Amino acid sequence: MKPATGVLALAACALLAAGALWWTQAGEPSGGTDALGAGAARLAPGATVPHSGGPADAPAEPWRASPRAPQGQAHSDPLLAPGLRDALEALLHAAGDAPDPETLKQRLEALAGQHFPAELSTRALALARRYVDYRVALGQLKAPADLTDPRGLREAMEARQKVRRQYFDADEYDALFAHEAELDQYMLARLEIERNTALTPAQKRSALQDAEAGLGAEQRAQRAEAVAHVGAAQQTAAFNARGTDDRTRHAERSAQYGEEAAQRLAQLDQQENDWQSRLDQYQQAREATQDPARLQQLRNQLFSPQEQLRIDAALALRAQPAAASH
Repeated sequence: MKPATGVLALAACALLAAGALWWTQAGEPSGGTDALGAGAARLAPGATVPHSGGPADAPAEPWRASPRAPQGQAHSDPLLAPGLRDALEALLHAAGDAPDPETLKQRLEALAGQHFPAELSTRALALARRYVDYRVALGQLKAPADLTDPRGLREAMEARQKVRRQYFDADEYDALFAHEAELDQYMLARLEIERNTALTPAQKRSALQDAEAGLGAEQRAQRAEAVAHVGAAQQTAAFNARGTDDRTRHAERSAQYGEEAAQRLAQLDQQENDWQSRLDQYQQAREATQDPARLQQLRNQLFSPQEQLRIDAALALRAQPAAASH
């Protein structure tokens, strides 16, 4: 299984298209759109540095260039080839959780040779060390106050862009992020158009068509797949609102998306229900006590280190509908 490509990235893209936010994701997805880039490690005193945002069972894979067309001039450098970001994420995933960035970097030294060819491993390690610093810095960025506000999303994207430019030169940036930047801009432009009350429906349709026309062929394919994810997410929301039972969900999903997709969606339902149940338990405890030590103990019991990065954003997202109704 490839680390954190395709499904995870497109799911993040779907969240943006639906008006939610990438910030509630635990780790930064690699490949795909990355939908403005999810958070990285937030290093409070004593906090651990989580591994990359890929699936927990994803095995570490050695570096190999993907067939995706290279961006800019990065293709002239064998290290800065398509697939580099996946390789760095796989390297961090193999290193596992660490108590601080320096410990994580030390682990990377022993693993770099397993993930990159010998002639590239020294440079790859230096880049990976900066990638750790980048993920930590990214984790310090604040989520927008309104998770559906295009202006807030644009400001967040610009802040993320500034962090990326701080840690990587132009060619490194192209190899790591340029492929996703075009679709990021499109998805944000689409949200801005849809929220623009000064445009008539006809003007919105025209503007959306112009925005999509500016995408390359691969980005258009990714956008189409992301829309399919949005459809599945909307269907799930409708199921939840109606209290649809598991058997009916599976039957409708299987008829629309196929048996394999229906099974995957059922697994996501189970994971989401489990997450919400644990979040309920923590929220109730937080309302009942202000003891930081007790709350931290409960966080450690209920959530993995990586899940703990999502708690505050998830609770803020829960509170938004209530705040909007007042």
